[in-house]
Amino acid sequence: MDRLTAMQVFAEVASSGSFSATADKLDMSRAMVTRYVGALEQWLGARLLQRTTRRVTLTDAGENCLRRSQQMLALMENVEEEAVSHDGALRGLLRITSSSSFVYAQLAAAVADFLTLHPQLKVDLHASEGALNLVEARIDLAIRISAEPDPSLIGRALAPCTSVLVASPAYLAEHGVPQLPADLANHRCLSYANFGKSVWQLSRGDEHCQVGVSSHLSSNEATVLLCAALAGGGMALQPTYLANPHLANGSLLAVLPDWQLPELTIYALYPSRKHLSPAVRAMLDFLVERFASVPW
Repeated sequence: MDRLTAMQVFAEVASSGSFSATADKLDMSRAMVTRYVGALEQWLGARLLQRTTRRVTLTDAGENCLRRSQQMLALMENVEEEAVSHDGALRGLLRITSSSSFVYAQLAAAVADFLTLHPQLKVDLHASEGALNLVEARIDLAIRISAEPDPSLIGRALAPCTSVLVASPAYLAEHGVPQLPADLANHRCLSYANFGKSVWQLSRGDEHCQVGVSSHLSSNEATVLLCAALAGGGMALQPTYLANPHLANGSLLAVLPDWQLPELTIYALYPSRKHLSPAVRAMLDFLVERFASVPW
């Protein structure tokens, strides 16, 4: 069996912890996944995985093999990417991760347009709220929204991320329109589970205030809170890349529009400047140019 393919299968099993998930991702049968892992174990003369009915974990030999396999697979991808034809076409696979809300609102369409320009390139777009180890997950590019990006990664700012406080017309008609930030304490609020769950910060010129809010619904994902706000569930802090279409059609209204919320930045993050592939460079330049024209 092809040893590079066996390494790829093994690395995916180690990442997902599941033979079935690996089979689905690589579009092969579960039996074939098992055969590739078995062939790799036979070749190395060591057991790489501990299998139980509930989970798959790495042995000590498996951890060493995973590290070497990732290096080999990365080298293979670099060779493929550098073997660009004379017409300059981009080839290979580009792995990108981003939050679900940003993928939904902006990134999926941007990637589709980028692939139209580079039809021989493939993209694996992973939507996730959790922080991934880009090296272990073999991610080429992470699009993250943050005030302070991970200092261990190289960051390139793509665009500002402004937010707005919104509620549905039906909710405001029933519960009233806040006139001051302090009024929010008397309203049903929809909050992010990971930050600012019970305290919201607002500013107007030189005025700054922190408001304690009662969170009736919290979630780690912005589109969940957006849907709840549209259903009249309360007031939500929303990034303008999600809220703007609903503000434009009137299904949401801005609350306390004279007050501003903390501004974040949309970053493209990658592990190292060394050996940055042509595909990653091209995607970075494309996103910078595209997002420069978006009315955030």
